[in-house]
Amino acid sequence: MRAEPPGYDVAALRAAEFPWTSDTIYLNHASIGPLPERTRLVLEEFNRRRAAPYLLPDRELFAMLADTRGKIARLVGASAEEIGLTVNTGFGIGMAARALPLEPGDIVLVSDKEFPANVYPWLRLKDRNVSMELVPTTSQGWPDEARLLERLRDPRVRVLAVSLVQFSTGYLVDLDRLSAATRETGAFLVVDAIQGVGQLPVDLSRTPVDVLACGGQKWLLSPWGSGFVYVRRSLIGRLDPAITGWLSFEGTDDLTRLTRYDATLRSDARRFELMTLPYQDFAGLNASLELLLDTGIDRIRDHIRTLHAPIVEWAERSGAPIVSPRGASASGILCVAPDNVRELHRRLKAARIVCSLREGAIRLSPHCYNTIAEMERVAHALAGD
Repeated sequence: MRAEPPGYDVAALRAAEFPWTSDTIYLNHASIGPLPERTRLVLEEFNRRRAAPYLLPDRELFAMLADTRGKIARLVGASAEEIGLTVNTGFGIGMAARALPLEPGDIVLVSDKEFPANVYPWLRLKDRNVSMELVPTTSQGWPDEARLLERLRDPRVRVLAVSLVQFSTGYLVDLDRLSAATRETGAFLVVDAIQGVGQLPVDLSRTPVDVLACGGQKWLLSPWGSGFVYVRRSLIGRLDPAITGWLSFEGTDDLTRLTRYDATLRSDARRFELMTLPYQDFAGLNASLELLLDTGIDRIRDHIRTLHAPIVEWAERSGAPIVSPRGASASGILCVAPDNVRELHRRLKAARIVCSLREGAIRLSPHCYNTIAEMERVAHALAGD
């Protein structure tokens, strides 16, 4: 079985950026993405200079962060002014939960089976008499979008919080549909995008959302401690963050006169940033973003889709249930749930195939550098060949 070439040189990418792939099949990007070689080298060089801090002047560090915001903006179809840098996804979701203008009696709508990072911040709003409503999933365990849309008609529903891609099934929500519905009702749309950005195209200029949060350590192939939050431009001024960093204010523009206090929050998404950020992690994020942007997210998506074929064929032959959707709701995550799931997961680990066991299913999450040949080896291992 051989698929059409993905539009870039996978072999060259593997050799240059992921040289360890000769003896390990890594299919766990929905958990932790590896660092490309270029990113590892950037981190090493940055930390070499960090040993002598005078080699990293403030102007260079701030310019690097500005570059990060610009690259992220390109990645998600936003403006740099709408991007705030964070250390993980949960920070962005938590910021939204506390900063959105919610009133007692308001309802936050969340699909059941969400990753905890998109549940606990909303659950804790009970201290403001804001309730979180968990909407049951469909019989397949996927978000019930029809029911979510129905509940949005309730004027008490002020927030719809969703994952772009579900962590345990790979279900890709119809963001266009949910965006249109929330634009109509006036509810805020908050998106946990960590399982989507980097493997799927996202264009917020075409599909408006209010807040989108993402960490860098999975599909963005970046260090722990790197991430971002997008806030729609017209909403930024309405959000009063519960916690602020010292660089969130206009009064800190001049580092030589920091005691000229000006409590005016910045008018862009930097008002949501906490300093000091882990600069080295954002240096690494920049390197990984360059790789992904140069490769092309559309081409990455198309390549990953072809990689699923050997596993789907094995599942159909063996009768193992595929708990991930096919077609428009499919993503780069493919989950299979055979009866002997734990035994097969151990078999894969023994064969140096790295993947996850989540919610009773083997979760396979390949990326841009994986190959059909690798996926065929996985199918053989599952079959016991």
